[in-house]
Amino acid sequence: MTTELASTLNQKQRIASIDLVRGIVMIIMALDHTRDFFHVDANLFNPTDLTKTTTLLFFTRWITHFCAPTFVFLSGLSAGLSLQRKSKKELSWFLFTRGLWLIIIELTVMRFGFTFNFYFDITFFEVIYTIGASMMILSVLAFLPQQAALTIGLVLIFGHDALTAIRFAPEDAGYTLWTLAVQPGFIALDANHGIFVSYPVIPWLSIMLTGYGAARLYTHFTDTKRKRILRIVGLSAIGLFVVIRFTNILAPLDAWAVQENSWFTFLSFINCTKYPVTLLFTLMILGPILILLSFTEQARGWFVEKATVFGRVPLFYFIVHFYVLHIAALVTHLIVSGKSLSDIDFHVSAGLGGIGPGTGYPLIWTYIAWLTTVLVLYPLCSWYNRYKSTHSYKWLSYF
Repeated sequence: MTTELASTLNQKQRIASIDLVRGIVMIIMALDHTRDFFHVDANLFNPTDLTKTTTLLFFTRWITHFCAPTFVFLSGLSAGLSLQRKSKKELSWFLFTRGLWLIIIELTVMRFGFTFNFYFDITFFEVIYTIGASMMILSVLAFLPQQAALTIGLVLIFGHDALTAIRFAPEDAGYTLWTLAVQPGFIALDANHGIFVSYPVIPWLSIMLTGYGAARLYTHFTDTKRKRILRIVGLSAIGLFVVIRFTNILAPLDAWAVQENSWFTFLSFINCTKYPVTLLFTLMILGPILILLSFTEQARGWFVEKATVFGRVPLFYFIVHFYVLHIAALVTHLIVSGKSLSDIDFHVSAGLGGIGPGTGYPLIWTYIAWLTTVLVLYPLCSWYNRYKSTHSYKWLSYF
């Protein structure tokens, strides 16, 4: 074994680069959720609607598109790397149980953090659900060679646009299953209860499988070759995105159009559909992420240290930041409006967890609230990271 390959197999170095990228996108992720709770227009229109948005508002939303695909890809990558210390049977059981646990968290802890009600009028299947469901499916596919999982992932990435082109109406047989698997939509349970599926499993499973297969880059290649491959694949993904995007042919859900000026035409060009995930969206996001991974393996410095802390405790950060933001937004709303808690309607139809449409503040306050939240969360995440590092309780691997 060469010295360079031995360096490649150094787990701490490898995990550090993955945690750093995850930490960066988690910091960015909090910006979008802060906008949901604090921005005055958050519940009035889509911030990427070019007929209503501004450049700053557009990019406030657009930059956060990098978050969910990165989480899912790195979840698959981490699962693939864990084969160095787990058998396939052990990995399969861990993925199944952790995936199930994530779905339970989505239906309970995250649902309450989002709505602040126990009515279960609307239940949201968001990113934690799709990561959990994808892990449960990967627990079966993990018995395949990693190259096979990578192949399946790539086939799904390049083929799921064809699946999303198949549409089911709510009255159609198979609508529920298709919505959970492929097509975002609302599943009515009765007149007063339902499930809104924002993250159907198949498109996101494809990204997780690709990450799982890509783990071989860290276990079977030297540092130099891995970085070169990551950059070549990343640049190729970006190039393929540009070429396909220009044609406007293979993008029925992602068509761009000439706008009132060249700048907004550019915004239209990069304004790809996330719901449902499309091939163009995946190429646009994963290309830069692969390049970023190639440049962060030797990264050092103050920011790297701080961002890595967030990346090492992703689920803890995700849950806590949601509650901090929601509580802060609700308390601020009560103070500014002069209302009492009994005046607030927490039904989902009335707004986001007690914060109705049009309730909020200019975008500058969203940024102030975002940075404040990240600063407040750092000591908590740092403490929990130290706790995880100094304790070996099995349950810690599920958080």
